[in-house]
Amino acid sequence: MQLTLYTDYSLRVLIYLGMRPQHRATIAEIADSYKVSRNHLVKVVHNLSNMGYIKTTRGRGGGMLLAYKPEEINIGEVIQKTEPNFNMVECFDKESNTCPIAPGCALIKALKVAKSSFLDVLNQYTLADVVANADELAALLQVDVKSISMD
Repeated sequence: MQLTLYTDYSLRVLIYLGMRPQHRATIAEIADSYKVSRNHLVKVVHNLSNMGYIKTTRGRGGGMLLAYKPEEINIGEVIQKTEPNFNMVECFDKESNTCPIAPGCALIKALKVAKSSFLDVLNQYTLADVVANADELAALLQVDVKSISMD
């Protein structure tokens, strides 16, 4: 199973903010740290804000913060809300399915069980779990976790 780049970037934004929960970060700062497109992050940040995961402030001194504590943000939930679908194979979408063996295919059951198991595992993790090594993550992103601003 492969997650979309959109979901990947959504998780990266949350991880960045979760490493330094008291630090107000900007899109430019996050884009520069991950070396990704600012334009992509604008859409991601807008959506995360609309879903209530982050709070954003415009203008001078603006930026974004987590709306919840990292231990209150469930990774599986974020993925389910940011992925457009989990159609691993064509037959998962009954409206566009053209597979001639779909009505008698036993593989679809196995794939549905696998998808469910995938989500069950991710539902066991919070943002706090994935940023437990914040110092290591900060070093990899060349971010100073010690000198965070307390906005």
